[in-house]
Amino acid sequence: MMCVSSSLRCVGFSLVPLAIVCMLSNILLLFPELKYNFLLEGHVTREATWATGLWGSGFLVLLGARSFVLSSKTKGCCAFRTEMLCQLVYSCVCLFVAGFCCLVSATGLVQGPLCLHNSESGPVWDVPLKPHADRDAGYLYNRTLWSGVCLEPKGVVLWNVVLFSVLGAASGMQTLICGANILISFLGIILGKGFCNNKISPA
Repeated sequence: MMCVSSSLRCVGFSLVPLAIVCMLSNILLLFPELKYNFLLEGHVTREATWATGLWGSGFLVLLGARSFVLSSKTKGCCAFRTEMLCQLVYSCVCLFVAGFCCLVSATGLVQGPLCLHNSESGPVWDVPLKPHADRDAGYLYNRTLWSGVCLEPKGVVLWNVVLFSVLGAASGMQTLICGANILISFLGIILGKGFCNNKISPA
């Protein structure tokens, strides 16, 4: 059986690249066409401006990952169990923020992007692809809408679909990993750090 300390180290290292992916995805979502004027003018999709990939699945999960790696080096049975209590709290926090980021990403994906589109009263900034009860399956299943509805930013529908999908997948994986880490922390509290190192010496 794998040691609790080794499991914590693996969890910590696996969360780092996922957190970086979440941060990069959220940053790109804030700059359609890689231009900053849309952000300054408030013409960026609402779910992107919440920046859950930056502060949630990014920064807070990175702090948790660092804590998991450092706690795996804690020596002493009592000190390790105390540390495991802290890791249990960190894991729950990371689970919450990663799950929230995943939910926000799914919402942004379903709602569609904020963009300039033609309406009955002329060009207007709105969310034209958001689901309606009288509409068929959402725009995700009708790719002809991806390039024919939004005038600005150009290609924003594909931009949002790809980046929100990546952000949702990465934060979803973080949620699963942090959920597993809660179990690992319980094992650390109950069984201690090196329970798998106990070996039976030959007579």
